[in-house]
Amino acid sequence: MKSIAVYCGANKGNDPKFEAAARELGKLLAERNIRVVYGGGSVGLMGVIADAVLEHGGAIKGVITHQLNNLELGHEGVYDMHVVETMSERRTLLLQDTDGVITMPGGYGSMDELFEALTLAQLHQYKSPIGLLNVDGYYDPLIGMLDQMVRYGFLREQNRGLCLIDPSPEGLLEQMEKYQYQAIEKWH
Repeated sequence: MKSIAVYCGANKGNDPKFEAAARELGKLLAERNIRVVYGGGSVGLMGVIADAVLEHGGAIKGVITHQLNNLELGHEGVYDMHVVETMSERRTLLLQDTDGVITMPGGYGSMDELFEALTLAQLHQYKSPIGLLNVDGYYDPLIGMLDQMVRYGFLREQNRGLCLIDPSPEGLLEQMEKYQYQAIEKWH
């Protein structure tokens, strides 16, 4: 893997474990020479991961909207910064030319990005691994919902496997490196 999109919160959350995981992931990706593509922010977990990547000499690309950039939320240290008009453009650029996606703890924006990537994977338009970094069980309720979607027939079991899950950055990257795309047709 040469480039991974990282989706994460514009807040740090209220548990220091989230910030520690963002630092660990940024360091790990920098050490493995994997370019990070992220939301371009200087605040929250976005800022933490960007700082960690830069601190360890890694490559990073930011994608931010004019609106957010004008609020002075863009990361000044990220020189490869793309400023776009809409969140839709942002999501498209975040996935473009990446070899995978990692979603850290976050809110609506992170969920929007995660589910767009999973939907594109289900429709055979994105075939790289999509990982959910389940720090301290943060995503346990969401994982339960994914399983319920399968149980009630709204998501095929094989397509449920499009979402890789691990509590540690190292474990998630190992799963992603071994990943083989295997989505089935949604309507069969």
